[in-house]
Parts: sequence; C-alpha cells; structure tokens
Amino acid sequence: MGHDTAAKTDPESVIDEEWGGMWFLKEELDTTELGISVLELEAGGKGMEHDESDSGQEEVYYVVEGAVEVDLTDADETVALETDEVIRLDPDETRQIHNRGDERAKLVLVGAPL
Repeated sequence: MGHDTAAKTDPESVIDEEWGGMWFLKEELDTTELGISVLELEAGGKGMEHDESDSGQEEVYYVVEGAVEVDLTDADETVALETDEVIRLDPDETRQIHNRGDERAKLVLVGAPL
C-alpha cells in the first residue's frame, strides 16, 4: 500500500496573493479519483462562479477558519458557513464562494469523481 504527502504551498497558488490563495493538490498527491484544494480568501474576496456539470463532480467545502457565504445562483439562495461547517454541492449547481466578513477564511475543497 502506498501513500503520498504534500504541503499546501508545494504547488503555486492559482489566484493572486492579494485575494488570498488557492492551491490545487491533486498532482502533488497523485490522486486519480478526487481533487483536493486549499482556498484562502481575504476579507472581501470571492471565488470563481462555476458549476461542475461538464465534469460531473460533486464538491464538498469544509471551512477550516473564518466564515464564508456560498451563493447558489440556480437556487437563488445563499448558504452561510462558519468554522467546522461543511456543504456538499451537486455538479449542476452554480456556486460562488464569498468572504463577506472581516477576517481571512480558509477552506478545504474536495471534488469527486474526476
């Protein structure tokens, strides 16, 4: 049985440092069935609005620190999440993460299957 380890900062962040950072760890961990990322959003920051209908991935967002709001565009709903709370999203649900608070937020994002 094998294993792989990685640090959040092994890959380059895919978003500008002024907004926080986002690190995709799939390649570093050599995963084949799921994607895992760490997202940090500064106060006032937001993620990209998207859905996963093309990939068919469910996504799970776990808030490690801080608080965020997830806008569910298709449902015309906003879900507020605080530290240690989690949300699972269907692939076809359009979503966007916002940090509307005063503190940096940190999340772990998981998507499967790839």
